[in-house]
Amino acid sequence: MEAEAADGPPSGLEAALSCFSFNQDCTSLAIGTKAGYKLFSLSSVEQLDQVHGSTEIPDVYIVERLFSSSLVVVVSHTKPRQMNVYHFKKGTEICNYSYSSNILSIRLNRQRLLVCLEEAIYIHNIKDMKLLKTILDIPANPTGLCALSINHSNSYVAYPGSLTTGEIVLYDGHSLKTVCTIAAHEGTLAAITFNASGSKLASASEKVRDNQLARVQHGLTVPLCLKQHRDRAHLQAGAPHEQVSDMMNQDRAFATGRLNFSGQRNICALSTIQKLPRLLVASSDGHLYIYNLDPQDGGECVLIKTHSLLSSGTTEENKENDLRPSLPQSYAATVARPSTSSASTVPGYSEDGGALRGEVIPEHEFATGPVCLDDENEFPPIILCRGSQKGKTKQS
Repeated sequence: MEAEAADGPPSGLEAALSCFSFNQDCTSLAIGTKAGYKLFSLSSVEQLDQVHGSTEIPDVYIVERLFSSSLVVVVSHTKPRQMNVYHFKKGTEICNYSYSSNILSIRLNRQRLLVCLEEAIYIHNIKDMKLLKTILDIPANPTGLCALSINHSNSYVAYPGSLTTGEIVLYDGHSLKTVCTIAAHEGTLAAITFNASGSKLASASEKVRDNQLARVQHGLTVPLCLKQHRDRAHLQAGAPHEQVSDMMNQDRAFATGRLNFSGQRNICALSTIQKLPRLLVASSDGHLYIYNLDPQDGGECVLIKTHSLLSSGTTEENKENDLRPSLPQSYAATVARPSTSSASTVPGYSEDGGALRGEVIPEHEFATGPVCLDDENEFPPIILCRGSQKGKTKQS
């Protein structure tokens, strides 16, 4: 993404969202506000469907949804040390946990739930929310920077290994052991993320405006360099392994998206909506921007829709967007027909039923199936889940 200097959004909308995140397969968007939180389905370009909304917990600053299931994790500024896990379809609380300091970030996959504090990471078994591991004495991590592979067969975890350099610790969330340490950058880490299969880890540095890509396989990492223009952030296309290094060393972006404002916090994701690849950008000003992305030729991403994520002004803004003339599309606009299904492409998950039934997860072993959020036996009674996570279970 590239943020260009331009007139910003109206002052009344600045920092309208306190938090926003895409789910693991980018089929849903969660937002937190001073009033509560909302969940949206991302199955259509033209229409943004609100799946759920709650005002029971105010001043939400973390909200994470597990794929397209009914499990959602919420943290509020009113109780920043407490994690609340809900089954939002039933309107029930599954459990809540309290920690020794403020919660900075939460990551989910079908097997593990990570809670990141400034100097500790807690690893829970998502099947029953049991605390499996506490990683203590990590370098100060004031932003809660960490990543969890969405592939539950490996559940790799990555977090900063230094406060001053771009060192990354790679941890196996399945075996609960450290895999290795990667000297990725000279400057402090700004971002880290895994690809969908957990076979590659990408990182970016704040001090040195470059990116790194590490191939993760059987506990080994092979660093691959990604060059980035000093004043722009770009997208890089996927490619076979033998082509990755050459492509990443090109001194140009494969594709570029442009924002018509600056000074906002933004997150972006790549997703397939109605059978076409899209670039999604959620902004703290309270909007979702959808771009067309040409996976063959790259180039300039075309903004095709802007959605308001706030209740006020939604109708008028969407009417204004609908009146805009259609923009030319460089990537086969006739390739796809609109999809009528709103279900996640990830097997076992759906918008209306949570997840299919899975097998019992032995401790330290991953399940052969996903968690069944419609089965009361999948989680112990709420009262048994509540408690403080101060010095419990195994530590490292």
